[in-house]
Amino acid sequence: MTLQWTAVALFLYGEIAVNLILCIPFISAQRWRLVFSWRIWNWLSPYQNKGFFTMIMVLIVLFLDALREVQKYSGPEPMQDAKVNPNVYDHVHMKLFRAQRNLYISGFSLFLWLIMRRVVTLLNQVAVTLEDSAGLRTQMGSAVKAAKQHQEDNLKLKRVRNKQFKDAGLFVCAAVRKSHTEVEAMKRQAKGLAQEYDRLLREHHQLQVTQTHKNILYMCMQIHKHNIHSVY
Repeated sequence: MTLQWTAVALFLYGEIAVNLILCIPFISAQRWRLVFSWRIWNWLSPYQNKGFFTMIMVLIVLFLDALREVQKYSGPEPMQDAKVNPNVYDHVHMKLFRAQRNLYISGFSLFLWLIMRRVVTLLNQVAVTLEDSAGLRTQMGSAVKAAKQHQEDNLKLKRVRNKQFKDAGLFVCAAVRKSHTEVEAMKRQAKGLAQEYDRLLREHHQLQVTQTHKNILYMCMQIHKHNIHSVY
């Protein structure tokens, strides 16, 4: 195996290990987000996209080169030469095996490279979603508490209003009863005054009649005296 394909194979093994680590179930997405927020990743962030697409181009070139080698050694001409010369047959199959191996290595490296980028992106999105959902749950809990508090305040206000209305109704009833009592007392007082006025009128009338009788008697006595003096 040449140096470049050795490097690609090591890169493939590293991709397999990283993908397996990223898929460990007991490491949460929030912890991975903390790992991805390390200072070294922030320092490398301006070069991430360039490095990612550069590696894709390199792996695509290696994949196409391996595909060309496979097509080269699996064609009819090398097979015809291999049938003529047995030594060439072993050499052609060895080259074809290496080309197929390199094709698989480069293809899986390209595939896992894309998968790894997608897994990292999904982990970040899941962590952000969990943080947002936690914030939403907190806000929802606060909203529910506020709604319950508002409902309790409304109930207390209704109770206070009902009590005030009840007290006001009792006060109005007491005032009405008091006014009725005062009206009845005024009626009785007016009736008593009317009776007293009638009594005074009768007494005044009797006094007037008595005084008239006295005056008449006095006049009669005077007339009688005058008549007596006239006779003598």
